[in-house]
Amino acid sequence: MTTSPLPRIRQAVLVARDRESAVKALRAQLPLGDPFNDPEVEQFGVHNAVMPLGDTFVEVISPFEEGTAAGRHLDRLGGDGAYMVMFQVDDIAAARARIDQLGVRTVYDLERDGDTDIHLHPGDVPGAIVAIDSMKLPESWRWAGPKWIATAPTELGPGRVTGATMTAREPAALAKTWAAVLGVDADGDRIALDGGELRFVPGERDGIAAFHIAGVTADTSIGDFRFVYV
Repeated sequence: MTTSPLPRIRQAVLVARDRESAVKALRAQLPLGDPFNDPEVEQFGVHNAVMPLGDTFVEVISPFEEGTAAGRHLDRLGGDGAYMVMFQVDDIAAARARIDQLGVRTVYDLERDGDTDIHLHPGDVPGAIVAIDSMKLPESWRWAGPKWIATAPTELGPGRVTGATMTAREPAALAKTWAAVLGVDADGDRIALDGGELRFVPGERDGIAAFHIAGVTADTSIGDFRFVYV
């Protein structure tokens, strides 16, 4: 993994009523590594499973309490689907300054041993919960468990998450909003990422329609949501 001035999607997050069934379905279709279940996410009333896809990750969360943000999002979707996208950046100080200057609210902010995870308010950045992350060791990914804390496995499986297709009531406007918090320029309805891109297409609501994957050729679905090969 090399550093880049462009942000990179490092983790694609889905929400599902039944975590185990969703994980089983995804692992039957994608070469995902063993799941890591993080007990710390239980503070949000959810269980999770984080699975490597190359050196990127697919996470499934499922609510176990009433009144969670994840549960409300499931109700809005009417079924399993995308919930969050986590971007990795090289300069977290610049990202913080940019978020503050834009007046974007945060809903979660954690720094641990030089690793940072900032979640932005979806009311300010519509379409999903956007997370801005930075790792002290760029190849590592603390949220994937002990094998990835301050290190990274020497051997990785195939594939990776590279981007996403977003539906939007105003695609160019939403692209501009996302680009601003990511610290890049939108090219109309597209945002260039390290190794991929975000595409914004017309739709009835703002949301993630699909995550893009590379290195594996099969398109994958969970409910009405898809991972598409690009």
